[in-house]
Amino acid sequence: MIEIERKFLVTGTQYREESRAQLRILQGFLSTDPDRTVRVRCIGTQGFLTIKGRTFDSGTSRAEWEYEIPLKEAEELLLLCESHPVEKIRFQVEAGPHVFEVDEFKGLNDGLVLAEVELTAASESFIKPSWLGPEVTGDARYYNSQLSLNPFTQWKE
Repeated sequence: MIEIERKFLVTGTQYREESRAQLRILQGFLSTDPDRTVRVRCIGTQGFLTIKGRTFDSGTSRAEWEYEIPLKEAEELLLLCESHPVEKIRFQVEAGPHVFEVDEFKGLNDGLVLAEVELTAASESFIKPSWLGPEVTGDARYYNSQLSLNPFTQWKE
């Protein structure tokens, strides 16, 4: 399966009022190799294991496989992960036919807010909400796997 998404910085907090749902997410990476990123994630009472390939189309697309696993197993796998876990609260915001996932990062990535929108084609158009800031698609610093290795709070200006 190919995942096609674009990623943006977020300005302001208007997305919170527009949100239809909020989820707390804790995730870690068993592999941060760009050719085969392997992520384990806990969302509420669910666990997930996700494998992603290298990005292409300037960072817009990549192969992705995701599987639900028992929460207890996901929690155990988190203990095996490389580096720091990534903690965030995800807000789901509808904009026309698309849903933006806005992530407020916590812990070592506190202060970072990113929005992603999944598309059916790299060239697909979409409504850009007023709180959508500069695009960072393809900027590896903003990949969750890299935020686990080089957290936002440790970036130098």
